[in-house]
Amino acid sequence: MNDYRQFLQLIQPQPGFKVLDITAHADDLTAAVAEHLSSFPAYRLALALYPGEHQPFEESESLKIHTVASYNAPFRALPRDNDIVLIRDVLHRHAFRERILKGIYTTLANTGDIIVLSKKGDADVEELKAMLEAAEFRASNSIDILEGYDLVMAKKMHMWGNGL
Repeated sequence: MNDYRQFLQLIQPQPGFKVLDITAHADDLTAAVAEHLSSFPAYRLALALYPGEHQPFEESESLKIHTVASYNAPFRALPRDNDIVLIRDVLHRHAFRERILKGIYTTLANTGDIIVLSKKGDADVEELKAMLEAAEFRASNSIDILEGYDLVMAKKMHMWGNGL
């Protein structure tokens, strides 16, 4: 398993914390996030699995799994139900990027974070930051902490933009 300590510092859980991982590859990082959350009571990690290679994960009360049929389809999530959304190697492949970002904005709690991960060179980081800004996410930053990945993080701000 890789060393994900720096990445996990971006996720500051507390009791009842909810993370949605929209991914094309549930893997060691998924397991590391689940382990990181497990020391907090009533946590939930929801996986939206887009087509790709996925390690097997067993669904439980704390781990929910939803399979998404194609990169044309949306993921499922309730409004204001997640504290952080990770989207890994999905956004740049999805046919309806703006709709996916709108869905993420809606499912995030106020002041929630979006973390977009893509393999180095697969997505244009500056274009991604502009897309996040257009979708009403604020304070976007690119952070180089995972080898082989571009990471952009932004925040949903209460009473800014859409104000949801």
